[in-house]
Amino acid sequence: MKGIRTWTLGALAVFVVAMAGGSACYGDDGAALFKAKCAACHGADGKGETPMGKANKLLDLGSPEVQKLSDAELTAIVTSGKNKMPAYGKSLKPEQIKDLVAFMRTLKK
Repeated sequence: MKGIRTWTLGALAVFVVAMAGGSACYGDDGAALFKAKCAACHGADGKGETPMGKANKLLDLGSPEVQKLSDAELTAIVTSGKNKMPAYGKSLKPEQIKDLVAFMRTLKK
């Protein structure tokens, strides 16, 4: 009986951590979020030199053209999506989007 109780508590703990949201899966680190959510299209370096990035003619996130956008503009793009980019406003918390924008700023050339 004690083994079942221990297993149940362990399973419950895993469930609670999983349901806690993105920070449990990705941490509060913008780089980890970028890798998980953005790198497939934008590339790990943000240059957009992936097959999907090239097909959609994505801009280099470190380029002056992107870097001149305000944090509010970048936040709006991540939140609402743009062109074929999906919206992340419902799947990411505002703090996570802020972390992503902060990470994008590190890609500056």
